[in-house]
Amino acid sequence: MSSNSNQQNLNIIGSTEYVEIAGIKNIPAKIDTGADSSAIWASGINMQKDGKLVFFLFDPKSPHYNGRPLEFLSYKAKVVRSAHGDTQIRYQVKLPIRLGDKTFETNFTLANRSRNSFPVLIGRHTIDDGDFLVDVSKSKVSRQKKAFTNHLNRELEEDPYKFHQKYIKLKGVK
Repeated sequence: MSSNSNQQNLNIIGSTEYVEIAGIKNIPAKIDTGADSSAIWASGINMQKDGKLVFFLFDPKSPHYNGRPLEFLSYKAKVVRSAHGDTQIRYQVKLPIRLGDKTFETNFTLANRSRNSFPVLIGRHTIDDGDFLVDVSKSKVSRQKKAFTNHLNRELEEDPYKFHQKYIKLKGVK
């Protein structure tokens, strides 16, 4: 089979997508071909004495939080290295996902993603599991950061000194 016919069997997704995970719909996700594994924002992660892992997807500040605890007897531990070189030990669970037109189960590490732009990160193994091809020219989720960056650059153009005083000098960045 040629590589072109292999590509025809692939599901094409963009660099950002809306996904459904564990019945929660319209979750913005970043597709990251540089990440090995997928991660999802989890809170209240707790291990019961009987070995049951209990947690919530997202947290009460998230619009995706439903307050329903998830319980797992089957899970793994995984060492995850960030792009900055930091390592963390995280729990890993299998969750159902709908990505593009495909529904399947894949592994997610549980992480506090409250400070990330996307509550879900989809890594290479999930992309491989679903036979996806990432077209970086496509993006389903609009990025608010880009609009804010454009606003910042307009302020910078209008008055560089005032911009510096407002955002750089007074914030302790030198």
